Amino acid sequence: MGQPQPIAAYKSALQNKMYWQIILTILVLLDFLRMAVAHCMVHPVPPRNFTLPCVLLNETALSPFSAGVESWFGLRRDHRRTSEIKPLMNEESFLCCLWSDNNIDCFLYRASLQARKFIPSEINISASQEIGSNWNMECWIKGKLDLLVCNLWVLRLYLREDLKVNLFYAGSELSLGNVSTSSLQGTVRIAQCECTEDDTCECLVPSLRLNHTYIMWLKVLVGVTPLWSPLMSVKPVDIVKPEPPLNLHLEMTEGGQLKMCWSEPALLPYPLQYQVRISAKPGHSTWQMVQVALEASLAIDNTLLDSSYLVQVRCRNHQGLGFWSDWSTPYDLSLGAEVLYFPPQILTSAGSNVSFHCIYKNKSKIVEPQEVVWWLNLAEEIPASLYTLVSDRVSKVTLFNLKATKPRGSFFYDTLYCCHQSRECHPRYAELYVVDMNINITCETDGYLTKMTCSWSANPNMLLLPGSSLQLRYYRSQIYCSEFPSPSPESEVKECHLQKNHSYECTFQPIFLLSGYTLWIEFKHFLGTLESSPACVIPADVVKPLPPSNIRAELTRNVGLLNVSWTNPVFTNSDLKFQIRYAVNREEIPWELCEVSNTPNSSAVIEVEQLCVEYVVQVRCRELDGSGYWSDWSRPAQTLVQDIRAPLQGPEFWRIVTEDPARRQKNVTLVWKPLMKNHSLCSVSRYIIKHQTPGNTSWVEYVDHGTTWSFPWTEHTHTITVLAMNSIGVSSVNFNLTLSQQMSTVDAVRSLSAYPVNSTCVIVVWTLSPQIYMITSFVIEWKNLNKEEETKWVRVPPNMSKYYIYDYFILIEKYQFSLYPVFAGGVGRARATDQFSKGGFENENNGSLSVVLPIVISTSVLLLGVLLVSHQSPYDVPTPAFT
Repeated sequence: MGQPQPIAAYKSALQNKMYWQIILTILVLLDFLRMAVAHCMVHPVPPRNFTLPCVLLNETALSPFSAGVESWFGLRRDHRRTSEIKPLMNEESFLCCLWSDNNIDCFLYRASLQARKFIPSEINISASQEIGSNWNMECWIKGKLDLLVCNLWVLRLYLREDLKVNLFYAGSELSLGNVSTSSLQGTVRIAQCECTEDDTCECLVPSLRLNHTYIMWLKVLVGVTPLWSPLMSVKPVDIVKPEPPLNLHLEMTEGGQLKMCWSEPALLPYPLQYQVRISAKPGHSTWQMVQVALEASLAIDNTLLDSSYLVQVRCRNHQGLGFWSDWSTPYDLSLGAEVLYFPPQILTSAGSNVSFHCIYKNKSKIVEPQEVVWWLNLAEEIPASLYTLVSDRVSKVTLFNLKATKPRGSFFYDTLYCCHQSRECHPRYAELYVVDMNINITCETDGYLTKMTCSWSANPNMLLLPGSSLQLRYYRSQIYCSEFPSPSPESEVKECHLQKNHSYECTFQPIFLLSGYTLWIEFKHFLGTLESSPACVIPADVVKPLPPSNIRAELTRNVGLLNVSWTNPVFTNSDLKFQIRYAVNREEIPWELCEVSNTPNSSAVIEVEQLCVEYVVQVRCRELDGSGYWSDWSRPAQTLVQDIRAPLQGPEFWRIVTEDPARRQKNVTLVWKPLMKNHSLCSVSRYIIKHQTPGNTSWVEYVDHGTTWSFPWTEHTHTITVLAMNSIGVSSVNFNLTLSQQMSTVDAVRSLSAYPVNSTCVIVVWTLSPQIYMITSFVIEWKNLNKEEETKWVRVPPNMSKYYIYDYFILIEKYQFSLYPVFAGGVGRARATDQFSKGGFENENNGSLSVVLPIVISTSVLLLGVLLVSHQSPYDVPTPAFT
């Protein structure tokens, strides 16, 4: 059964009352904790010396708090030397101080008790004696931002061998003004401090994050007695002590004003402010503060150059936080102002104009500008017409239409010297870097219209400049190009690759065919940036088509016309023009070129001169309006050589007769020369040898390869005819030669002489006996008897009595010359000679021989002497002396 309703209602009311009491208790507790924490805010460490209150506590003096102290710090009595201790859980008790400029009021606090001041009676006597002790402390971050340094000046009372000082620190996520003990996060770390005999302990904390907040406190052990400091908070970025400024130097402005310049120390994450001080030499013990500057330079009075002064600079956070750095190394104005240039370095492009200013100080006196002369590279004096007087101290020179700088050894710039008119120059100079930015960018779109490749070449000297780089920048407009393209701040960098020919290639893929791409080259240098003139390209205007395909070439028979046909490439319109190049398919034959436009049938007819040759043909194309590029040449096509008609005539031939004593017969070898193409029209497939003997006996033999044929001669009379044959027919005009035993005994040549003219020409002269038969021609044979080589021959008309033979002759060797008279009925007896004739030959037709032959003979003797000397032992030849 259920409970009666009055009882249930009573229990419900009781529960509600308990809930309200719990809620009220929690709210009171939260308000109490808020008030307690507000009383115990952590003191921020200032960027200067500050006084640190300390309390010396015996571990057993305050029994209610001693356990809490150990628990809060998370330390055990046998703690080891480690950089980490246990994470903070719940604070129990600690020394809490209210800080002010004039008073520091400290008390002990536990979370479960109300905040209250220290009562001397609660602390033992030794501790009460030390309540008012104050130590000095200073903390800063070193200029390299990698180390926190805290120096503690210890009371001599505690400077003992068993003195141990540790610095505890932990991170907090709150801002510096809101940090309290309850905001500690993560682990607490410990840094041991080194104490020296000069009453100083130094604590080093590495690797703190500059913009984080840290809570720190000190624990000093004198024996076993702990000395606790109040809690302190620090933001490392607010207590940085920078490195001193570097590289102090004088510079001059364009108007001739001087300014002191320096370099900022590295690694600082915020702007700096600077203090400059100056002191006269030699007694520079008294320094005068000049000014506080927010930039790394400060204008100074030009009159300071007339005396000797030292300058120093220091810096700190521009908001006034942190420490001043140490003073920089003193800078001597008298040494830095011997010669000053403005600007000391210039980077410019070829074709531009530049100006330099200078102040020249000769020892202790400023040189007047009208006494200054300018030199380029100490090799070329600049004309005075280019000088300008800016003031009573400043000279100016202007150079016009500059040319690109050529590297000279380790110098990648030109030097300008400001000198006295007596040609006295200071070693200091101004540097002039002139770069040729006239860079041509060419682009082409591939035949498939999928990508655009841009290429450009730069002067190799540009990349020799230390710290320089080149890159292509571009931006794309929606459609077409502007009339005057210019660089855009919205440009992008395109990656380019260096090629073997020292050019660069950049590929755009995909592309927008009708968009305008504005391109330029950017040259970066530590002195600045230069840009080439921008160019705008539309991919559709720079197409390089694919080459034509299916090239066919045919030579028309009997007419001399070269018919060429092809197939147009894809992705092109019909408005194309074509170039055809053709040549005889031999080496070192120049190309012939012709151009055709808008051919509807993709073909062309070209008139050629030679018919019996093989032609090689190629075709290329481009847009008819001239935009874009010529395509590559197509694959070559060759014509076939076709016979036009039967050969005009058969070959001219001769016979070589050899005796065969064993068989008592003669063998005949026919030799002939290949027909020229104008006689063969166009080829010869075979030769036909036709034999005719007495009794009307005849037969034929075929020679498919070669130009010789041998057979036995057994008849008294044998007539031979050699015909040429091709695919059309055989030759109609042919040469005949009759071999006759009877005619071979006819002696028609009375004399034969051979006179050498030089190593390539010999004159053969002959006389005839009274003629019995009609001579149809002569045949001259010759061969070198010192070598095994074929007999050479030539046919000579019958009306000649001398003939010039052109060949290569070694005049000291032995040759045989033979002359055969040829009759209609056979070949007569030969007249031969195996030596060169000496002396003159008197004939009305050969009067010049009396002059030529002595010269030839003397030349031959000289050549013979040279050859004999060349066969001597090398030890018999004198060696020339070199001096």
